[in-house]
Amino acid sequence: MNLALEDLDLTNIARWPAAARAVIILFMMSSIIFLGYWFHTKDQLLELDKTEQQETDLKVIFEKKAQQATNLEVYEQQLEDMRESFGAMLRQLPNKTEVAELLVDISQTGLASGLEFELFKPQDENPKEFYAELPISIRVIGEYHEFGNFVSGVAALPRIVTLHDIHITRLDGKKALLAMDLTAKTYRYLEEDEIEELNEAEQ
Repeated sequence: MNLALEDLDLTNIARWPAAARAVIILFMMSSIIFLGYWFHTKDQLLELDKTEQQETDLKVIFEKKAQQATNLEVYEQQLEDMRESFGAMLRQLPNKTEVAELLVDISQTGLASGLEFELFKPQDENPKEFYAELPISIRVIGEYHEFGNFVSGVAALPRIVTLHDIHITRLDGKKALLAMDLTAKTYRYLEEDEIEELNEAEQ
């Protein structure tokens, strides 16, 4: 049976053929489902995706924290070892009263190596965060192996001394003798009042 749209009475849907009523019901159900999805379910799905991503991120963070908690004792031991190492290095820095003694040790090391000092001039201190750097301009005359003995002797001192800007030149008319110019740097830890003054000056 062919049925035209104009034959349908919109005011009396109950008298429509079953097929027409089924089409209308399916259309209405589809519309309700679509509108429900568009205005309600769509946002919930987006929120679900967002929540799932947050869950994944939280799992990663939890796994990292769990691993850190497992290795906490190892980290604490490493920290303690670092503190002990730092303390040992700090004890190698002379205080203000010991600097003069260290300068004597450096000069005596040079003399014991057979070197002749032409220059031994401490420069102004350069304060850092918790220590001060004291550069010393040095020029010594001697033979090459004596320079090696001097460098080894300085490295063996109980206090930290570093050597920088080393230049060796041959002396005119003296075949065996050389001149070595260098900057030796020693360090001392700053007293608490000096650190406070330094911090105030930087602010």
